[in-house]
Amino acid sequence: MTADQYLYGILARETVDASASSPLRQVAVTLMPRLRVWAGDLLVGVHPSGSFAKGTANASGTDIDLFLSLRSDTTATLKDIYDTLFNQLQQSGYAPRKQNVSIGLKVGSFKVDLVPGKQQQANSNDHSLWRNRAQTWTKTNIGTHIAAVQRSGRQNEIRVIKLWRNQRGLDFPSFYLELSVIAALSGNTQPGFSDRVWTALTYLSNCFENARAVDPANTNNIISDDLSESGKTAIARAASETLKAKTWGEVVK
Repeated sequence: MTADQYLYGILARETVDASASSPLRQVAVTLMPRLRVWAGDLLVGVHPSGSFAKGTANASGTDIDLFLSLRSDTTATLKDIYDTLFNQLQQSGYAPRKQNVSIGLKVGSFKVDLVPGKQQQANSNDHSLWRNRAQTWTKTNIGTHIAAVQRSGRQNEIRVIKLWRNQRGLDFPSFYLELSVIAALSGNTQPGFSDRVWTALTYLSNCFENARAVDPANTNNIISDDLSESGKTAIARAASETLKAKTWGEVVK
């Protein structure tokens, strides 16, 4: 078995059904009554986002991200929007976890991340989000994020690096990871899949700590600021150790 065959086999095992009939899409239907209690008529829509929508999800990772769009005339502060969603989920019997811009929970057997945001203008895809870790807000556009990752054509390499991250227990936010892999492989024409994954790991080892990752929807939103210096160092060290591997089975399983 070649290295490429090994990696493609892992991705086949980790395939997530993103079709219109996917059971994951029923998660939004299950949550909708509670979300209506939380936001009422201010809720514009609930849309798959993140890894699920970008084609970078793995079966052993977060199952689905849902973006909750609220109307621009919502009067609650962004912090209150975030906190009241958490409280509503808790009161509904879930066990929510506050993360960065999302709230994590389990719905049945599925792991779900909910991202609440408020439209900046009516009928706009630009949204304001609460950044819980930094205790501040940011402007972004989830549609722009999805398009940037899909346009890159690096979904498979991203999926392998996400598995690598998860199997090493690294704190590496998914969008930051996606932007890093895209940067690592910018202009790369290597024909081998495993070669490209190796190049991405080399970038994480040698360049990642000092690289600036910028939100493609808002150049004032520096995605690389979401991790501390020690967090970045942990990722670079893990990549350096991985590059010492003798077999691909030591890199990712």
